[in-house]
Amino acid sequence: MKFIYGKNDFKTQERGEENCWLLTNGLGGFSSCTAANSVTRNDHALLMASLKAPNVRWNLVHRLSERLTAEGVQGYWPSTQSLEGQDAEDGYRYLSEFSFEDYPQWRFHAGGVEVVKSVVMQPGENTVAVRYELNNQGSRDWRLEVVPRYQFVPKGQDLDPAQKFSVETGTEGAVVSENVKLYFWSNAEAEEMAPVRETCSYAYDVCDGRRESGQTAALHRFTAVAPAGTRRTVELIYSLERSSFGSEESSRIREALCRERRMLEETAGFSDPAAGMLAKSAGQFISYRESTGADTILAGFPFFEDWGRDTMIAMAGCCISVRRYETARSILRTFAAYEKDGLMPNLFPEGGKEPMYNTVDAALLFINSVWLYVQKSGDREFVREMWPVMERIVEHYRKGTDFGIHMDTDGMIMAGEGLDQVTWMDVRVGEILPTPRHGKPVEINAYWYNALKIMEQLSEMMSGEQMSEPAGEPLGKPAGEPERNAEIGGGRHRTADAGEESTVWSTEDYAALAELVKKSFAEQFWLEEEGYLKDVVSGTKSDRQIRCNQIWAVSMPFTMLNREQERKVVQTVWEKLYTPYGLRTLAPEDEEFHPYYGGEQLERDLAYHQGTVWVFPLGGYYLAYLKVHDHSVEAKETVRRQLEVMESALREGCVGQLPEIYDGENPTISKGCFAQAWSVGEILRVYEALERI
Repeated sequence: MKFIYGKNDFKTQERGEENCWLLTNGLGGFSSCTAANSVTRNDHALLMASLKAPNVRWNLVHRLSERLTAEGVQGYWPSTQSLEGQDAEDGYRYLSEFSFEDYPQWRFHAGGVEVVKSVVMQPGENTVAVRYELNNQGSRDWRLEVVPRYQFVPKGQDLDPAQKFSVETGTEGAVVSENVKLYFWSNAEAEEMAPVRETCSYAYDVCDGRRESGQTAALHRFTAVAPAGTRRTVELIYSLERSSFGSEESSRIREALCRERRMLEETAGFSDPAAGMLAKSAGQFISYRESTGADTILAGFPFFEDWGRDTMIAMAGCCISVRRYETARSILRTFAAYEKDGLMPNLFPEGGKEPMYNTVDAALLFINSVWLYVQKSGDREFVREMWPVMERIVEHYRKGTDFGIHMDTDGMIMAGEGLDQVTWMDVRVGEILPTPRHGKPVEINAYWYNALKIMEQLSEMMSGEQMSEPAGEPLGKPAGEPERNAEIGGGRHRTADAGEESTVWSTEDYAALAELVKKSFAEQFWLEEEGYLKDVVSGTKSDRQIRCNQIWAVSMPFTMLNREQERKVVQTVWEKLYTPYGLRTLAPEDEEFHPYYGGEQLERDLAYHQGTVWVFPLGGYYLAYLKVHDHSVEAKETVRRQLEVMESALREGCVGQLPEIYDGENPTISKGCFAQAWSVGEILRVYEALERI
């Protein structure tokens, strides 16, 4: 699937800057700016390099300032940029086409010259290449001048006025600042210049309550002349790792990038072009983590790191649905190695520190991920490898663990205490909890029942089969990291803290507890007259709020409601929460509903889960809809028609990606994180259900 934008999309600078593009390198680094060839966020960069994969990221090359000049005529800007205290660069006026399939490409026309610009990023390296193809059909010699604008600051920070730079010019050179050395190569002439500072205006960040501007430093320029009636190709390469490049390096990087994306699409094997694009987009979130020596899933770009909850939700679509089973296995092994007291890490901090475990759902979703992986891959031996961890999760949830997570006498899970927000609706503003969900959250108990049924099924499978010892390397801690679960491997095991043998449960034990949970859930969550599920059982007014969380009580592999109840939940969600781009987090008629997401941080936080439309629950809705209609031909056709809007969603915001959120009242413009892993993953699961079930 190729996205093409023409003159109509660049009538104004504001319109041209509505969309952006993204390239990633599998290390946490990325390249991204707008379709208008500008930066409108402090997180935009030609090269956002990862100094330590995946989260130690630095904005090295913020943007390129590009100018076409000829003797005796006014010059033209291919680049676009709003600047404080000086005239804007207005390249959008000369932009006739922007396209994206595997990499971004611009086509400019001005003064009888056609300029085709493209950007590519090398997989597995902090290396980015820019190519300009000049076709001078005019009667004058035209000169292209490219001025790199540097920052050399950690992601999100601004350039210090006193920050020092040094530059080594020449065909092969380097820029050094803050003990970071960035190499460059170009076939254009490199010329050092007096340092110049500029202040970029961040139009997108302004409307979202973030920093209004940021500084850059210009140290040198690259120039190339295209004589009248000639063609010329100009190339510029930046790399954190390599200091030497050949004349064909840009083409090799392009080929490597396209080859990788083609492999992702072919491996996934979807017939729908939108699904194929999403399969390639899913690959952009997979990253190597240096501290664990294994793969992980970044929650989203440009803001987020790899979080346990997001990883477990995104994995189903971003790995398993697209048949990247080895990647899924690697990620599951990493999380298994770091299980602690039945909890999965929600965040892996750098520097050898202890991971954060403030989530109730990640561990339960880990069990679900193992189930989905085994079901799709057929790797039944992996069950024995993961089994001790899965047992510990159930045991600690029964007996109680951190953050108020424990099983009540009715078999259901309670979670949250004090100011700890442990579900995905986890915003906290000082001592204000905009979405307090302490008690028994509906989706958590749906996950709990699902986990118990999975344990029942797998326990029966293991008892009925003679399984060999698990293949592959034993689970253990990476070098230099905290000790975790060094004895994982099957059979009886010891708890992480006390050193006592854990209780070994039978198939019947899991089945009996699951039946108790099912009975209690029906009694406490189901609202017969209203035809929907409580969001939480807490004894507060929040209990009866109509929220999207109930959809997972229908869409999980194992569920507790009867078919009629499931149909009513799906109908309620359709009537109250559904939009073509996602599900509202709260029904519009609720007095706490916020129709708009924007403004300062406090305003955004108060709206975040109070009506804002999220893309990823839409996956659960469609899977639930297909389920209650028995995956009929008619139901699949209905979902296909509704999914057609995803093509327009892929064209808006970050091209080829799906965003985090939209406004609750009028969800037309994407907001928040412009590329979100679980949004992509959950929609991929729907395409998988349409084509393979």
